[in-house]
Formats: sequence, C-alpha cells, structure tokens
Amino acid sequence: MDSVTEEDAKTAYEQMQRGKACLLDVREPSEWELGHIDGAGSIPMSQLGRRWRELDTSKRWVCVCRSGSRSEYATALLRQAGLDITNMTGGMLAWKANKLPIGPPGIVATH
Repeated sequence: MDSVTEEDAKTAYEQMQRGKACLLDVREPSEWELGHIDGAGSIPMSQLGRRWRELDTSKRWVCVCRSGSRSEYATALLRQAGLDITNMTGGMLAWKANKLPIGPPGIVATH
C-alpha cells in the first residue's frame, strides 16, 4: 500500500473551514447518526469498495473514522485509486477532545 500522510484534527478543521479540503467519514451509519462533522461526506468503510467513485477526484480529502485506524486503511486504498487524501490522526475522538463542532446529538463512541 501507498504510504499514508496524516494531519491532526485542528489542521483538518482549519483546512475544511478555508475550503482547502473536504472531509470523508468512513464510520458506519449507526456511528454517524450519533454525531458527525457537519459538511463531511459519508461513505461507510463497508461500502467504500463500491462507492469510492462518488468522490470528486479534483478535490483534496481528509479521511476520518472513530479513532483513525479504519480511516488510515481507507486513505491508503483511496490514494491507490488516485485521490489526494490524508488521514486524520485520532479520528472523531481527537476531534471531540479538541472541542471542535460535532453535529447533534454530538456523541462519539469511546469503544
């Protein structure tokens, strides 16, 4: 697999706010419904193999999951497919720890 580049939650947030990157959440729907980043796209990891072509290849992406593990794997796969994508270290747990905005109800499962 290609090497995966990473950035922290604060950098991902700043990039998204400035229109420099789009966020892709690869958590499953049940996780998404508990709380997600407003404006992020969602393709569950279980559907990524058949749905990745929905992503705009002209944009820069930051991949996110709960802790950063699934998104690291997804980032590697999507880089192989030619996307400009990086992994967000620490995932939604890091996002919440940095007190960045999470859509209602704002819950991030800890395990």
